[in-house]
Amino acid sequence: MTKNPEHATQFHALHRGSEPLILANAWDAGSARLIESLGARAIATTSAGVAWVHGYPDGDALPVPLVVASAAAIARVIRVPLTVDVEGGYSDDPEAVGKLAAALIDAGAVGINLEDGGGSPDLLCAKIARIRRVAGELGVDLFINARTDVYLRELVPEADRVAETCARAARYRAAGASGIFVPKAIDPQAIAAIARAVELPLNVLSWPGLPAAAELAALGVRRLSAGSAIAQAAASHSAALATAFLRDGTREAPGENALTHRELNALFARR
Repeated sequence: MTKNPEHATQFHALHRGSEPLILANAWDAGSARLIESLGARAIATTSAGVAWVHGYPDGDALPVPLVVASAAAIARVIRVPLTVDVEGGYSDDPEAVGKLAAALIDAGAVGINLEDGGGSPDLLCAKIARIRRVAGELGVDLFINARTDVYLRELVPEADRVAETCARAARYRAAGASGIFVPKAIDPQAIAAIARAVELPLNVLSWPGLPAAAELAALGVRRLSAGSAIAQAAASHSAALATAFLRDGTREAPGENALTHRELNALFARR
């Protein structure tokens, strides 16, 4: 695969619609192609799902070559824009994170998620700035979705989370971020306040208690992610089927809407 500046332009435009861009996160080429076939306008990966499918735990443990190989495998089978969750960039060295971004662009990705986690906002700013320079040199307007874990990790008291999120978002925007991702923000008033303040497309994560997509649009949200939820559900269903089969050889009959072998094969026919 090669870098795809046209897809980058298309991906940015998807964040400017009247409805949020809904991303049902994939974890490998097969799940990505399946999700695309269901009408997805773009494909996003879940770092957790990609790590698990390669036999690693979530949490910056996946070797960088596997991150890049996964992106290339997905880009090969889809025709819509691809954004890759790279956790914290798998390094505290902005130079190394910039090299990862370059490799992902060359693999066909046009977006990344990059998180501050429990680390310093200064470090994430340095990573974003380096990635922005690298992407510019490669001629791709990479969508850098800066994730702040103020809510997810409860980094400050609840009463201070909107202000802290907005302060970090302003710094990430100045460093070159294209969007702001605030997982576990579910309160409508807080979401609306953040959306008004950040001046970039706001991404939230599907979470118990989160308003429906139509309400999120009215609150100013421009992107809604499934995160690892679909990968977890797929693994859970596989575990139930395997448990039954290992116990007594019982094979559950395919459901009424089950995909056939022929249908699955057709997803990967030469396009």
